[in-house]
Amino acid sequence: MDIFVLILAYLGVAIAFGLAFTNGFQDAATTAATIVASRSATPRQAIVLISVMNGIGAIVGGSAVAFTIAELVRGSDGTATVVIMLSAMTGAVAWNLITWYYGIPSSSTYALIGGIIGAGIAVAGVGSISWGTSEFINAFQLVGVTKVVIFLIVSILFGLIGGYLVYKLSKILLRNAKRSINRTLQRTQWVAASIFALANGANDSQKQMGMIALIILSTGMTTTLDIPVWVRLGVAAAIAFGTLAGGWRVMRTVGSHLFEIKPIHSVDSQIVSGAAILISTFEGAPISSTQVVSTSILGIGAADNAKKVRWSKGIELLSTWTITLPAVALIAGTVAFILSQLV
Repeated sequence: MDIFVLILAYLGVAIAFGLAFTNGFQDAATTAATIVASRSATPRQAIVLISVMNGIGAIVGGSAVAFTIAELVRGSDGTATVVIMLSAMTGAVAWNLITWYYGIPSSSTYALIGGIIGAGIAVAGVGSISWGTSEFINAFQLVGVTKVVIFLIVSILFGLIGGYLVYKLSKILLRNAKRSINRTLQRTQWVAASIFALANGANDSQKQMGMIALIILSTGMTTTLDIPVWVRLGVAAAIAFGTLAGGWRVMRTVGSHLFEIKPIHSVDSQIVSGAAILISTFEGAPISSTQVVSTSILGIGAADNAKKVRWSKGIELLSTWTITLPAVALIAGTVAFILSQLV
């Protein structure tokens, strides 16, 4: 492997850390949105709490999601794989920055998957992508892109339906409670938000870990697909500092523009979102916390008072999620095509 490819590999690792940092802008910041909107914590308190717990989650969260990401594509050789990974992450970072600038809670997961697909096809053809369709049809086995897409779709339904049902249950359980229950709920949110952030950090961070692991394997720096300690610690630090640095714009959108959130709404959203992320992490499936939190708020709002839900903002979010994958695929594919002509 020549020196130019090695430079691209090191650049790819650096961009992976950058992607983890911008991921803090998007998915991690969403974690803090509801606890702030319900006035259970100040923005500063929430962001610091979430950033710390996200970092811890990245360190202790395992590797199942990372391996799923790493197995989505295979280049014809190490050079092709490095180009694919570098291009995919470049496209995802660019999209994260664009949506962050406009305060739109886009999905870093959609962006990364779109980047992998676009770059993989541009460099090594359609056959380089692990689509997983035949495994699903023939053996009902969830692998590859099929696994990722199904979990992303299910997470939308889980958020909407789960939020609706959990709020209805909460109303029944608390029907005779006094207004002072809000103080208890506000204290409960600190625990619920911490657990949710821990799960979120475990799932989100592994996406970048998987990319880095595949890069260093392709260059011969390691002989097995594994997550070195320095990678895990580096990604944990990047996503934590990303939350501290840029989570404010997206937090305002999710926390106040969808529905007027009260303490009970925040607790219910964290319960539903945390459950979805824990299940997906255990199954090794990357999902978007932005998507889960946003849809859970919509479901909770519909259960409380559908007329007060800002459905237009929900439609705007859905539109953004829909265009993310093809948009990033196009960006990453273009970058990959250019780089493949240079190596």
